[in-house]
Amino acid sequence: MIIDCHGHFTTVPKSFRDFRAAQVAAANDPANAPPLSDGYVTDDQIREGVGNGQLKLQQERGYDLTLFSPIAGLMSHHLGNERTSLEWATISNDLVRRVCDIYPENFVPVGMLPQSPYAPPKNSIPELKRIVNELGFVGVNVNPDPTGGYWTGKPFTDKEWYPLFEALCELDVPAMVHVAASCNPNFHGTGAHYLNADTSVFMQILQSKLFEDFPTLRLVIPHGGGAVPYHWGRYRGMSLEMMDRPLEGLLSNIFFDTCVYHHPGVELLTKVVPTSNVLFGSEMIGAVRGKDPCTGHYFDDTKRYVDACEALSEADRHAIYEGNARRVYPRLDALLKARGL
Repeated sequence: MIIDCHGHFTTVPKSFRDFRAAQVAAANDPANAPPLSDGYVTDDQIREGVGNGQLKLQQERGYDLTLFSPIAGLMSHHLGNERTSLEWATISNDLVRRVCDIYPENFVPVGMLPQSPYAPPKNSIPELKRIVNELGFVGVNVNPDPTGGYWTGKPFTDKEWYPLFEALCELDVPAMVHVAASCNPNFHGTGAHYLNADTSVFMQILQSKLFEDFPTLRLVIPHGGGAVPYHWGRYRGMSLEMMDRPLEGLLSNIFFDTCVYHHPGVELLTKVVPTSNVLFGSEMIGAVRGKDPCTGHYFDDTKRYVDACEALSEADRHAIYEGNARRVYPRLDALLKARGL
């Protein structure tokens, strides 16, 4: 089985985006805010978007299952206020659940949180518990920078995050550390802000004792880990000098995906990071949607890059494609076992 750990509902209909724009515009004028029913998406719209988008490509590329979450850029925690964020997270998560109900063999739900700048992360715990306990979600995306690229909040390892981490451990669900859109003109969203965040959070963890406090917390750092695997020696040296511990000690809790859009990058990732810490991911249809003119293949068809890594054994490939995802996402594993898989 090939499990894609990184998928978003990027093919939502325009009406859903229009509702979000209207909701944000009326954030401080709730009396004139659009009714939540305006954000409703029909089953036919889901089939048109996902069926002709992610599902079609999933089948063409030979993937079996995608962990599916709300579109990351549209999480937009920096927009509106805490009330609108809660409303938006609720309807976005409910929509993802509906996608997975329509295509239960192809998609499994992962959620977003109703984060908002300067709101305590613990305020997101009720929605986290709702989607896991009531809706059967197997994981969640956590935004380390709800300010949208300005990073004016506290580090991801600050104690204000601890109640949320406690809840994640209690529910036994991992978090993908995933920022949303950037409103900072210095940082392009997917080309800079995403990769900056992946790298920055890893460095914050390196400087902390987070996993001493939460030994069962599991974090997936997407997009190949930002700069981390490609400057592994730098971080190994810093870990020894700053924290007097081997960097490899963090690998019981941190995992990376294969959302790196060229073969040399994926090959380096799988050589530097132990294969037990690499999960297959494509993020299709996402940051890069076109084809490489040199190969004629889509940039985000990441399975091709993994398949081309000659140094990987069959055991390595099984771990990357399936085994690691089932281990990191135990609720996914339980769901698949219940299906006889």
